[in-house]
Amino acid sequence: MSQKNDDGKSNARERLKAQREKEKARARRNRQAIVGGAVVLVLAVAGGIAAWVSNSGGDEESAKPLAVPKGARGGDRPAVPVGSAGAPSTLTVWEDFRCPACQQFETGFRPVIHELEDTGQLKSEYHLVTIIDGNGGGTGSLNAANAALCAQHAGHFRAYHDVLYSNQPPEQQDAFADKKKLIQLADKVPGLAGDAFTRCVESGTYNDFVKRSNDAFTKTGFRGTPTVLLNGKDLAKEKNGQFTPADFKKMVLDANKGKQPAKPATPVH
Repeated sequence: MSQKNDDGKSNARERLKAQREKEKARARRNRQAIVGGAVVLVLAVAGGIAAWVSNSGGDEESAKPLAVPKGARGGDRPAVPVGSAGAPSTLTVWEDFRCPACQQFETGFRPVIHELEDTGQLKSEYHLVTIIDGNGGGTGSLNAANAALCAQHAGHFRAYHDVLYSNQPPEQQDAFADKKKLIQLADKVPGLAGDAFTRCVESGTYNDFVKRSNDAFTKTGFRGTPTVLLNGKDLAKEKNGQFTPADFKKMVLDANKGKQPAKPATPVH
């Protein structure tokens, strides 16, 4: 009997080990690689980090009146713009605040994206989705996205967006489901924390905005996050989906040749 128990425990440990190795391998495939000290975005596979399996809300959901934060765009494909509207190039990003590959993309490419936005070369459009909530359960993707939209309403989307990714918990730990944590993170953004932001986060003011954005993602044909497009071109299909921040900057500047940069939006948040 003891031998059977030992064998059972051993088999369970082996299965657990195998599952962990599979998860680690999947994570490696679905995030950036660090090669020779340079950040290399592997969008060709990063887009599969959270393949879509959740249900769409359908036409009934899209027919509801939609609360839209100041400066954001509603409609069938809700988005948050960052940078000057007159910038000659547009970066479109579909992302999930619980997505590890999105965090890798944001951390690695944040400096160059900010530089291009702040010099009027690039405007960005963020579409927030909740794939990981749908696949793994929980509400962290939804709650974090709503909090980011509360920050947008207060004029601090970019800074709070970056704080969320800098403080992203492990994918399996749905820490962003805790609205108190999201409220506390506002302390890292000067001028954001306060009663208005707290009420917005606690009440889920922009939950329907997030859900409609998520529904829009299901109709795009893209399969996962981050999905990143430059001037409408899917970057997963450029340079075999692998490029550095320097490569990205060159792509933008090449696309902008002969075009006048926009006056930087002020103030930049």
